[in-house]
Amino acid sequence: MSRALIKFIRLSPTKARLIAREIQGMNAELAMASLKFMPNKGARYIANAISSAVANGGFEANEVEVLSCRVDAGGVLKRFQPRARGSASRIRKPTSHILVVVGKADEKANLQKPAKASTKPKKPESKAVANSAQGDTKPKQGVKNSTKATNKATTSEAKKAEKAPAKKSQSTANSAKKPAQKSQTKKES
Repeated sequence: MSRALIKFIRLSPTKARLIAREIQGMNAELAMASLKFMPNKGARYIANAISSAVANGGFEANEVEVLSCRVDAGGVLKRFQPRARGSASRIRKPTSHILVVVGKADEKANLQKPAKASTKPKKPESKAVANSAQGDTKPKQGVKNSTKATNKATTSEAKKAEKAPAKKSQSTANSAKKPAQKSQTKKES
């Protein structure tokens, strides 16, 4: 398995990734032949990276395949274009880094990295979990959180219920006052 890295190519990474996806898993010789006839600017750079990776490993192009072809974003060159009324607009000229890994087909399994072991120290078990293991009937931490959520819901519902009857009592009091006011006006006339 060998690799080649070409850095700071004056090409947008999104455009180069379209080509890189086409050749992954192909035979190196077939990939270089197909890239030769593509009209894209990135095809030349990727073909060059494949031939460099093959040469770095000392392989023949027909005996290896492209295990990985990755295009990463590089730095961005910033330029300015003059615009109307003395203003200017920014022009971004992106660059990209192309990494090609070639190898024999049986090396493909070695390329996939195993999951990283956690470097963080393990947290001690909570008291609730330790007590439940001893036969204590306290709820586990996850259950406790769910009861808190239900308690919040019930308290908010209770508050709404308290507010609703208070409004009804005010409205009934207002309706009781209105007929009394009408009766006073009738007495005056």
